[in-house]
Amino acid sequence: MPLRPTQGLRRLYVHDLEMMADIGVYPEEKGVLQPIAVSVDLLVMETEPGADDLAAVVCYATLADEIRSLVTGTRVNLVETLADRIARLCLADGRVRTARVRVEKRAVMPDARAVGVEIERSAP
Repeated sequence: MPLRPTQGLRRLYVHDLEMMADIGVYPEEKGVLQPIAVSVDLLVMETEPGADDLAAVVCYATLADEIRSLVTGTRVNLVETLADRIARLCLADGRVRTARVRVEKRAVMPDARAVGVEIERSAP
């Protein structure tokens, strides 16, 4: 279920950002890159409603680049840990009020398209 923006907020999203990650707790997963997909849905404060200027918005291309850098620059055991780190990265921009993050491992179970976790975090 998508986050629903209220007045003064907009919903920004990046869905199914595919990349390879060094993730997993089992010995056969360690040091082996696995396909994952990351989706984020953000509720973002509108700083200048109607402004037609990239500086006035949270840029989804920059966000995607930051997520890629985080994923490829670290090794984690759990999808839960990675989802939390991505949520913290999103909330570091003070305009982001809520971050919903989904991390899916795409090649873990032969009879499932994906397994993973979805979390939601809000700014204090």
